[in-house]
Amino acid sequence: MPINAEYRGPGDLPEVIPVFPLPGALLLPRGQMPLNIFEPRYLSLVDDSLRDGHRLIGMIQPDFSHSRDEAKPALFRVGCVGRITQLAEAGDGRYILELTGIARFKVIEELTVLTAYRQCKVNYFPYLDDFTARKGEEAVDREALLTVLTDFLKANNLKVDWEGVESAPNEALVNALAMMSPYGAPEKQAMLEAPDLKTRAEILIAVTEMDLAKKRTSGDTGLQ
Repeated sequence: MPINAEYRGPGDLPEVIPVFPLPGALLLPRGQMPLNIFEPRYLSLVDDSLRDGHRLIGMIQPDFSHSRDEAKPALFRVGCVGRITQLAEAGDGRYILELTGIARFKVIEELTVLTAYRQCKVNYFPYLDDFTARKGEEAVDREALLTVLTDFLKANNLKVDWEGVESAPNEALVNALAMMSPYGAPEKQAMLEAPDLKTRAEILIAVTEMDLAKKRTSGDTGLQ
C-alpha cells in the first residue's frame, strides 16, 4: 500500500517509538498487517501516535522464554516499525487499523515511561536495505518458493489466487507468505531477522518443508 510519508533512511524515523508486543506477529517492510485494537493501553497508543503526527507503531514479539514477569514479558531484540495507513472506529470502542511496514529495528533499551504502553529507544542502521524497495529480490529462488507453496496448499486443502501470486514481485511474495505463515514465534523471529530477502525465503522454504514432513509422518494433513 502506498503511504503519504517518505522514509528514505533512519534519519526520517524517531529514535524512540511506542511498541506493541504481540506473539506470533510478523511485520516486514512494505507488508500490511491488520490489527484489532481493544485494550485501553493500546487504544491510548494509537491515539497518541495520531496526535503526535508520526502514526508509527513498533511491532515486536514478547520473548516469554527469557521472561520473569508474564505481565511485562521480555522483548525480542528486533522488531519492525509500521505506519498506520488505514484506521476505522468499530463503534464499540475498538480501532480496526492496518499497519504498513517501514523498516526493522534493534532495541537499544526499553525506557521507563509514564504511558501505559511500552516505549523503546531503537536503532534502524543495521537494516539500511529495508529503505530500498525490492532490494535483493533477484536472488530469491522463486521456483523453489512456489513449489513449497503448492505442496503446503495441497497438504492443507487450501486455495490461493494464483493470478495474484504469479504477478507479485519477489519481495511482496516472500514477505506476504512469511507474514501469513502459521508458524511459531521462533520461526517468525528467524524470518524477521534474516539478513536479506533471499535468506528469508530460504528460511520460509525450510520451515515449511519440515512442517510438511512432520505432517506426512504423523498422517496429519490439517493445520495445527
